[in-house]
Amino acid sequence: MNAYGQHANSVLALSWRKLALSKAKLKASSRTSALLSGFAMISMVELQINEDVPKPLLITFSVCASLLVAIHMLALMISTCILPHIEAVSNIHNATAVKESPHERMHVYIEMAWIFSTGLGILLFLIELIILCWVKFVVRNWDSAIAATVIITPIVIIFIIFSVHFYRTLIAHKYERSTQGLKELDKLADSLDHQNDVHVV
Repeated sequence: MNAYGQHANSVLALSWRKLALSKAKLKASSRTSALLSGFAMISMVELQINEDVPKPLLITFSVCASLLVAIHMLALMISTCILPHIEAVSNIHNATAVKESPHERMHVYIEMAWIFSTGLGILLFLIELIILCWVKFVVRNWDSAIAATVIITPIVIIFIIFSVHFYRTLIAHKYERSTQGLKELDKLADSLDHQNDVHVV
């Protein structure tokens, strides 16, 4: 197999890897969003609010819960719309079928669903849990609300640190892969030029 054929196969394999990653991200986003938005809805419906709870606290809880549900519903809608088209292509046992998948064109929306569901959505869920404890215990027992805040706050900080580190590492990995791909393209171009020179001679 010549250099051009090897390059074509590597590009095709990369496209299949991107399709599999997009499919996995959408499945994880849909599961996480359905689960966490369900918990948020139950907390709003089942929560028995004392009349003495401060109004600013109730407003904060309402805003956080609404944002949580809205973000997860958006991620779930994106996953539900795109995932069937990707799965339909991934089930076809044809190497060139990957070109029919919308995962490249819809890459921005897939990343948006992934970040909303696993990043921003989980962070809002943890914040809502703190606010929920304050709404529930602020009238009866301040110590319970403070204890919940002290326990959850370090988790929120660790989550933010991990998210930043994870995305920085991922970006660095993608940069290295892109640099390596450009070097391979340069080698391919040099080898093709060399083959053309040989044919001309």
